[in-house]
Amino acid sequence: MNFSKKLLAILALLPGLAFANEGGFPLDKAPDRSHNMAALQNGAKLFVNYCLNCHNASAMRYNRLRDLGLTEEQIKSNLLFTGEKVGEMMTTAMPAKDAKAWFGTVPPDLSVIARAKASGAGTGGDYIYTYLRSFYKDDNRPTGFNNMVLPNAAMPHVLWELQGVQAAKFVEEKDPHDESKTVHKFAGFEQVKPGSMNKLEFDTAVADLVGYMEWMAEPAQQTRKRLGVWVLLFLTGFAILAWRLNASYWKEVK
Repeated sequence: MNFSKKLLAILALLPGLAFANEGGFPLDKAPDRSHNMAALQNGAKLFVNYCLNCHNASAMRYNRLRDLGLTEEQIKSNLLFTGEKVGEMMTTAMPAKDAKAWFGTVPPDLSVIARAKASGAGTGGDYIYTYLRSFYKDDNRPTGFNNMVLPNAAMPHVLWELQGVQAAKFVEEKDPHDESKTVHKFAGFEQVKPGSMNKLEFDTAVADLVGYMEWMAEPAQQTRKRLGVWVLLFLTGFAILAWRLNASYWKEVK
C-alpha cells in the first residue's frame, strides 16, 4: 500500500473530523513548539510512553525522529522497549479486538490526528491540548473519568498520575432564553488529588506532547514553509522581470 492510500485509510478511521465540541466547551490555544527541539524530543518521549500503548502512529517510523535531533542510539535506548527496530513504524502491540473489548471502540490512529481535528473552533493542536487537560473525576464512568471537550469519551485519563485528579464544578443559572428554566453551567476545575507535576509543569508537558503530534502530522512543515518563501520571492522577481520586459517590447512596437 503506497503512502497516499495509507493516509486515506488512516483518515477513514478517525471518528469524525469536525470538533465534537464546536460551539460548546471553549478551546485553549496550544503553545507553539515548532521551533523548540528539546520540547519536541520530550513530546516524542511522552507520546511513546503514554499514547503508543493503545494508539498506532502507523504513518511514522521511529528513525524519522532523527529529524528532531535524536541519534539512532538515543532512539533505541529511550524510545524502543519491546524489540522494535529503528526503521519500523510506530505501532501498538495491543490487538484491535482486545482494544474494542476493553474500550468499546478501537483507538484511532494518531499519525495525522493533529490535522484531522482542526476546525473553525481552532487548530487540531488546540483541540488535543484542551482535551488532554480537561479530564475530571466522574464515578459514573467505567474509567472513573469524564471529559469536558468530549463528554463520555471512551479513552481513560492516561496522564492522571502526572496531573492528579480534578473535579468539575457546575452551577445552576437561569436560562437566558427562558427564565422559568435553569441551565447546568461549567464553573471551573477543582484539584482533588495532586499529581507528580504541578499545573504549570503539566501544562508544559502536554504542550510538548501536542507539539510533537503536530510535527508528526506533517514532519516537513517547516521545510515547506521555508521553500514557500523562496518560491514567492522567485515568482515576485519573475513577475517584475516579465512586467519590465513587456513594457520594453511594447515601447519598440509603438
